[in-house]
Amino acid sequence: MHNLGIVKQSIQLSWENIKSNKMRTLLTTLGIIIGVAAVIALITIVNGVIASVMGEFSSLGAGTITVSITGTPLKSGLTEADLDSLSELDNVAGISPTVSATGMAARNQTLLETVSIQGKNEVYYAHNSLVTVGRGISALDVENEAYVCVIDQDTADALFPGENPVGKTITLSGTSYTVIGLEGENDDLMASMSGFGSSYDGTVTIPYTTARKVTGQSNISSLEIYIADTDYTDRLMDEVKSVLYQAFNRNEDSYFVFAMDSLLDTMNEMMSMLTYMLAGIASIALLVGGIGIMNMMLVSVSERKQEIGLRKAMGAAPGRIQLQFLLESVVLSLMGGIVGVILGLLISIAAAGLLGTDFVFSASAVALGVGFSTAVGIIFGWAPARKASRLSPIDALRSE
Repeated sequence: MHNLGIVKQSIQLSWENIKSNKMRTLLTTLGIIIGVAAVIALITIVNGVIASVMGEFSSLGAGTITVSITGTPLKSGLTEADLDSLSELDNVAGISPTVSATGMAARNQTLLETVSIQGKNEVYYAHNSLVTVGRGISALDVENEAYVCVIDQDTADALFPGENPVGKTITLSGTSYTVIGLEGENDDLMASMSGFGSSYDGTVTIPYTTARKVTGQSNISSLEIYIADTDYTDRLMDEVKSVLYQAFNRNEDSYFVFAMDSLLDTMNEMMSMLTYMLAGIASIALLVGGIGIMNMMLVSVSERKQEIGLRKAMGAAPGRIQLQFLLESVVLSLMGGIVGVILGLLISIAAAGLLGTDFVFSASAVALGVGFSTAVGIIFGWAPARKASRLSPIDALRSE
């Protein structure tokens, strides 16, 4: 209880001294405020950007293995038997082959000269919620090699302005197709990347079996494998590579296997390193603020020599003198730290609104800011407090 009373009294004395020098206190804590605000704002803003970017990538391909076939002189792509072998692997939720081509789309007197034709199956639409009107490709469409299609918004705007295209027909490279679905605006990250510099007037998706027939492509050169349990992605990757290794007569250069999960892990590591680096740079301001506190405390010790000498002459222990000045330094740092946290969070909220990203509250960033400011107060207040405790009472009382 006695020690608690000493600490309480020391805090009161420190607070009285801080209030008596308001302008100097403000200027001294400014460095801490700026430093903590910078740390909080940078970490929170970066975390928000990371969350938004990772969310975009996750929605595009997390839980998916992409296979691209370059082939060999003897085998240009995958056969139906190869697809069956891949689909029979454990942890495979489905396989979506892709057949790509370019053609013309027309309706009445309107012609789109360059349209991307994509051959897909029912698995693709089961794992991608793209259709806003109508339906996607079904298993029956694939089995019957049906002449049906799903068109994107660009194609619909050009060929069916102001109309519902579902149930109507278009001519695709000379063949009539019935529109069964409409894909809405796809403004995710990959769509914007793939659309950059694109010369296509639109995209039309048809059953991949129909696409193989009309294009004359006998083999599959691209497919997506959907993973049932992403905890075993690496194991499935190895099994997929094993099947392809056998299918292409042990030629590893004839195929490329890629998992978005691996990219996400790499990006997470890079973003974490970036966050730590930015926090380290922002912490330099805290160092400058700490030097400012040390300078103020040294000035305060010089100004209050007579007070220190009088207290020592009346029996105050050196430890108590040291505690008072150390607590004064810590209180200054904490004041700056708390104001800095509030300012940093306000900046983060404003930045998230301007950048269009998520605001991600980081309790660890707040703890780091407050903890760092407290540490600065202790470290940079120790030397002045030590100096005050070692002053000779006689020398202190003689000073002007």
